[in-house]
Amino acid sequence: MNKECIANCKLEETGFNYTMSLIQGKYKMFILYTLMEFQIVRFNEMQRYIGTITYKTLSATLKQLESDGLISRKEYPQIPPKVEYSLTQRGRSLIPILDQMCDWGDKNRP
Repeated sequence: MNKECIANCKLEETGFNYTMSLIQGKYKMFILYTLMEFQIVRFNEMQRYIGTITYKTLSATLKQLESDGLISRKEYPQIPPKVEYSLTQRGRSLIPILDQMCDWGDKNRP
């Protein structure tokens, strides 16, 4: 068995690090989970569902997830403004990981 020496490895060059850079943050996983469960969600619905997130934090986090290509934002030209969020194909590719996390939590929570 030929194992690479840890001294020669750099965590920042791994797929794990890249994945974590996209999903780490206090609310990113909650938003992704919400969109996985409900598919299309409006801003205020998401804020009510998550509960503890402020308007500013939700707005900034949604912009980050959108710029990373994990969610899409659809704006309708009407008054009052209507905006809906959903997972992109790239975001949907995280569903198996989210499902496994949910299963693990169900099996291991006290």
